Amino acid sequence: MHAERLEPAVPVGTDPRTRARALARVHAEFLGGQRPHQRPRALISDSWRRVLGAGMRPDRPREAVPLEERDLRHRREHTRLARVLPALRGSLAALAEQADNIMVVADADGHVLWREGAAQVRRRADRLGFAPGSSWREDVVGTNAIGTALVVGRAVQVYSAEHFLCSHHPWTCSAAPVRDPRSGAVVGAVDLSGPVSTVHPSTLALVGAAARLAESELVQDHRAELERLRAVAAPVLAGLRGRALVTDPHGWVAAAGGVAPVDRVLLPDRVDQRTWLPAFGPCVCEPVPGGWLIRLDDDGPVRPCEVVLDLRRGGQAWLRVHADSGSWQQRLTPRHAEVLYVLARHPGGRSAAQLAADLFGDADRAVTVRAEMSRLRRLFAGMLAHRPYRFAESVRVRVLVPDDGPVLPASLAPEVRRLRGL
Repeated sequence: MHAERLEPAVPVGTDPRTRARALARVHAEFLGGQRPHQRPRALISDSWRRVLGAGMRPDRPREAVPLEERDLRHRREHTRLARVLPALRGSLAALAEQADNIMVVADADGHVLWREGAAQVRRRADRLGFAPGSSWREDVVGTNAIGTALVVGRAVQVYSAEHFLCSHHPWTCSAAPVRDPRSGAVVGAVDLSGPVSTVHPSTLALVGAAARLAESELVQDHRAELERLRAVAAPVLAGLRGRALVTDPHGWVAAAGGVAPVDRVLLPDRVDQRTWLPAFGPCVCEPVPGGWLIRLDDDGPVRPCEVVLDLRRGGQAWLRVHADSGSWQQRLTPRHAEVLYVLARHPGGRSAAQLAADLFGDADRAVTVRAEMSRLRRLFAGMLAHRPYRFAESVRVRVLVPDDGPVLPASLAPEVRRLRGL
């Protein structure tokens, strides 16, 4: 579900200066323990709660040591963001210069890797510590577009006093995460930042479009990798009897023999010689150049007997499967964790419209839900049923939640927030 509705911090038709004054009052009231005269956006209030829970204070920035030049250079050389930097420069760098902004590219840990744009804004950013090598994670500098986008996994605009730290209130920032199409994991974020006077509702859409452009470049790279793997797979499969397939390290299928065509097989984080896959049951895995040869058990798929949805570690969600043939686990994306949590809490099932309301607050987004559920059911074959969407009757489901603290703290899904009691 990559199509998200964008939420500009200053809606069209709103006077930015009036908005900034109102936000300053809300910031003082909320963080001072008072009931604010108007509610901050859910995105912002959730972030403020996380930051307060981390022990931060709005008037006292944490001291953070930036990366050494050697470490910064290493991260630049070993990130997939380097591959898409020319595309990001082409789509945003010139705009940043003209709009008195800076374009910033950060890695998945929130470290600033590259920064370009208007010279006077770069100097102001230097005084704030917003420079290459600095960490812009939420738990380091509070609510901000880069750190918050990395937490929630979607495009974010943060304006003036929506920033947690008072020292950041003269800024407006818009950031969007960039995902690796092979794994779905966030590899970093692209950001436009500048003085509050430069705020514009379209900036968020521009940053989101730049992130999608970067992802399309990574998709092309991935397709080329799969083509090279197919050249390896063809002679390997030709010499085998029985059902088998060749995948890349992330489970994307390059070639198959005797198996119904699938795009991807969900592999566990650690692939052993003998493993269990939700789609096929017991398998034997052998390394090949650029991926895995997976031989399928001819007795066919084995259904799991118990599924454990482990949500105890804040931003990390895991699915663990225990079957007669062995155990298996996989880290979940934030969206998949939300979906499975909602289904686990509604054993009777949810229609597409109900899930759309649960996840987006909009029952009309049923088409988006159906597309995502189709992907989930291909990944977790035998575990999920439909009409309505639910866990299969043969599956026993357990949910593990934190002993203290909220479940899925970064989630803004209305049903997750309701289940948290917010």
